Amino acid sequence: MKDLHKIYTVFKKDFPGINTAHEALGEKIHGESGPLPEKVRWLIKIAVSGASGHHLALETHIKKAREAGATDAEIKHALLLLIQTVGFPTFMEAYQVYKNLK
Repeated sequence: MKDLHKIYTVFKKDFPGINTAHEALGEKIHGESGPLPEKVRWLIKIAVSGASGHHLALETHIKKAREAGATDAEIKHALLLLIQTVGFPTFMEAYQVYKNLK
């Protein structure tokens, strides 16, 4: 799969060993560590990256959630959950990232 963000391609080239370890950890945590279905795991990652203001990660997680079968309604609901937890401005930033991917 082609990298969504050029900086990640650069990171992989500059730090191949760290990238390999990072990807292995991600596969271990995301794929093997629990009972949550894949789509739910990506929706949680959408909420976490949106709440944290990590916009590049949010773009990646939205793309991965869609690939896992998440609907736009489910993605928007995950983002709406940010309002009461981290505030409306943070939600709006995350929602803008979502809308820019359309």
